[in-house]
Amino acid sequence: MTAQTSDTARLKLLCIGEAMAELRRDTQGGFDVSFAGDCFNTAIYAARLFNAPKAVGFASLIGHDPLSSGLFELATAEGLYTGCLERHQNKNIGVYAVATDPQGERSFHYWRNQSAARHIGEDAGFLDRLPRAEIIYISAITMAILGSAGRQTIIRFLQTRQKEGCLIAFDSNYRPSLWESADMARDIIAEMWSLADIALPSIDDEQAIWGETKEQVIARFSQKNWHACAIKQAENGPHSFVLAQQVRYPRAAKVVDTTAAGDSFNAGYLHAVLTDLPEAERLMAGHNLAAEVIGVRGAIMPR
Repeated sequence: MTAQTSDTARLKLLCIGEAMAELRRDTQGGFDVSFAGDCFNTAIYAARLFNAPKAVGFASLIGHDPLSSGLFELATAEGLYTGCLERHQNKNIGVYAVATDPQGERSFHYWRNQSAARHIGEDAGFLDRLPRAEIIYISAITMAILGSAGRQTIIRFLQTRQKEGCLIAFDSNYRPSLWESADMARDIIAEMWSLADIALPSIDDEQAIWGETKEQVIARFSQKNWHACAIKQAENGPHSFVLAQQVRYPRAAKVVDTTAAGDSFNAGYLHAVLTDLPEAERLMAGHNLAAEVIGVRGAIMPR
């Protein structure tokens, strides 16, 4: 693996995960190619909000193939710090095809077994080279694609950075097909919730993982003293423990494609945390950005 740069940037936000080439049917029966991935989406939207060089980094492994180069070019064009986007000698990026139904709900087909990002946790040197950041953001999708040893390497890395003063943000994006078993998913996600300082769960993911009611999910998260916590509830808006009265959230004007709804919420919320906005404004920032994103086709809306 080769680093793009040895620059030692100090970032506001560092997102660690997988980005893939996204294929979507065009109107002529062919396919449009773009790039997406949950942590990558969050990184791009956060970088747009900061609108400052090297405020947000995306850490991953890509290949030397043309799609990997296209991804790197997009990350650069979006203002992401790419010094932590390294190239694997033998692997490429994953590919997926997505289709949406009339209600904007998605279905996916993946080709990601040879994805370079699956090897993020195998090289402790890669993690050691990552720049310092005020917040590191990672999701359960990132954890799911790694092997058992890689997951523990990532956890040890996060614990070390946390001791150095970095906040850890986590989203339990749950994709059952990525995990060896439901028990393994629960074990790792529980460990990540124990570690995390900032919680960004979705109510439906948590219900699917633990078999709980909405009220049980909220009660469980209320038991920890988080640095920040927002439980996403789709069109109903996020739940917060901080506010005495819940915010009234406007509904999205239209729903075209729900891809990246949660990812964009996370970007808006984390940007607001990092700019010291009060909780009501943090929640509204995330909700409003997500409402805008689901009104357009694809994970990354045009500028």
